[in-house]
This record gives sequence, C-alpha cells and structure tokens, in this order.
Amino acid sequence: MFLLRHVGRFKFLLLVLVVFPVTRAFAQETVFDVPSADILGKGKVYGESDGTLRPVDFLATFTPRVVVGIGHGIEIGVNFDGLSSPTLGQLEISPTIKWRLWKTKTSGWSFFVGDDLFFPVRERTYNAGNYVYATLAKQWSHGTRVTAGAYDFTRNVVAKSNRAGGQFTFEQLLNKRFTLAAEWYTGNNSVGYVNPGTIIKLTSKLTFYAAYQVGNSGVTTGNHQFLWEFGYNFD
Repeated sequence: MFLLRHVGRFKFLLLVLVVFPVTRAFAQETVFDVPSADILGKGKVYGESDGTLRPVDFLATFTPRVVVGIGHGIEIGVNFDGLSSPTLGQLEISPTIKWRLWKTKTSGWSFFVGDDLFFPVRERTYNAGNYVYATLAKQWSHGTRVTAGAYDFTRNVVAKSNRAGGQFTFEQLLNKRFTLAAEWYTGNNSVGYVNPGTIIKLTSKLTFYAAYQVGNSGVTTGNHQFLWEFGYNFD
C-alpha cells in the first residue's frame, strides 16, 4: 500500500508537469506569487501548476512546482521556471526553503524567513542566483491575514542588477471556499506587480487561484497579465 500510494503521487506530479500550463513562481506556499505565512506540516506534500497569459501578445508562461513539509516549521520545495509559449527562453531549476522561526499561540503573530536558489539550465545568462526574504505576519480570528516583509534578489535574477524591496500580502476569508486576496512586490523588476484576485477551494485537496497582475511600471505598454494556479494537497 505504501508503494502504491507513492506511485500514485508520482503519476499526479507528472500530470501537473506535463498537462497543465504553468511568470516565475516560488516553490513554497504562496498567496499568488509572494510567500504566505502557511507552512506545511511534516510529511505533507503540495503540488502546484502556475500560469500567466499576457493579453498584449498572448505570451503564456508555465511554472510547475512541488513543496514538502519536513517538520520544525520548515518546508522545502523546487520549481521549474521559464517554460513559455509561443517562444521558449531561459529555463531554471529553483530549490527553496521557508522556515517559520516564531509564532504566538494566541495573538496571531508569526515571523518567517526563506531562501530560493536559481540555477539556469538553458540559455544561461548567469551561473546562479538567490532570493532571500524575511516576513512578519498577523492573523485575526475573523479571517483576515496580512504579511509585510523585505526581499533581496541577486543580480540577473529579476533585473540586471541586485534588487531589494518590500513584499506584502492581504487575505480575507469569506467562507470555507472563497478567499479574497492581494499581494505586492515593490520595485521595477520582473516580479514587480500588484496582484488582486481570489482563492477558491474546489475540494478538500484541490484549490484554484485567479488574479490579474498589474506591473509597477510599463502598464500602458502591456505590462499586465492574467495569473492562474491549481494547487493540490496530497495529504
């Protein structure tokens, strides 16, 4: 039974990677793109397929990823950045880690940090890159949660030079199935977007995310796009 269950998980991951079309996403639990305060429990596995579609030229990007909880408030993951259509550019493999260092039991405050590595494997413009962040989160009993943090990207990952700035999220639970959400990466770079949208719990394991990304710059020249994601909890 143990082997069959894990073979089934593997087949589903292949389905996510091959069938679902999936901008750069980060392989830990996120609101849309910005890391959320959620941490998978030990042994829990989460797979996701992310995609964008830019109306101005119909460029589509695809990012499959998987996340695993390893206990002690830590989750690790990997995603595959750069898949796109109709053209294919630089491809990257990105292992990641997110660690919740502190969480209060009653007040709803928590603090977490994370790090993503980037290793280009096709049309390389750099050898390796890094994204590091630290974030403070607050959750209220009526279903509102916000985070505020700071990030740093090494050069060539999201811009030609090093980029640092802020990352913010807002989530409002409406009921068991629907959540309104928004997030923002500051700065003029490839992740610099405001993303308002919704999160819909389709089943106990399957979640659909939909947002519209509006760039911090270049909106009038087409820097805006649809974002969608399907996430699946295996446990």
